[in-house]
Amino acid sequence: MEIQGKIKMIGATQTFGSNGFRKREIVITTEEQYPQHIMVEFVQDKTDLLNTYQVGQPVKISINLRGREWVNPQGETKYFNSIQGWRIEAVQADAGNMPPMPPTDAFEPAGNLNEEEHDDLPF
Repeated sequence: MEIQGKIKMIGATQTFGSNGFRKREIVITTEEQYPQHIMVEFVQDKTDLLNTYQVGQPVKISINLRGREWVNPQGETKYFNSIQGWRIEAVQADAGNMPPMPPTDAFEPAGNLNEEEHDDLPF
C-alpha cells in the first residue's frame, strides 16, 4: 500500500528497551478534499530513511498495516493498529494534472480587436 502527501512533521529517533529497538515517526498530510494527517512509523534500520527529508516536502511512502493483540493485567483483550513505512521517495508537487503551458511567444499576437468584422453569431 502507498500513501502520498506533504510531510507535516518528522520526529526524532527513539530507542526502547535493552535490545535497542528504534522507532521514528513521520506525519503526512494528504492532498485531497478532506486532508488527513497520517502518522507512519519507521522502525530499526528504516529510521535512517527519513534523514534526507524535510517538512513541507511532497513524498510517497510504501506502508504495511500492522495489528496486534494485548491482554492487560485485568485479563481484557485490547487490539492496536499501526502503519509501518518501509520505503519513502520524493515526488514532484502536482500541478493539478494540467499540461504545461506553451511559452507566450508560441502564439501569434492578436490583431486590432476594435475592427468590425462580420460574423453570423447572434450576439
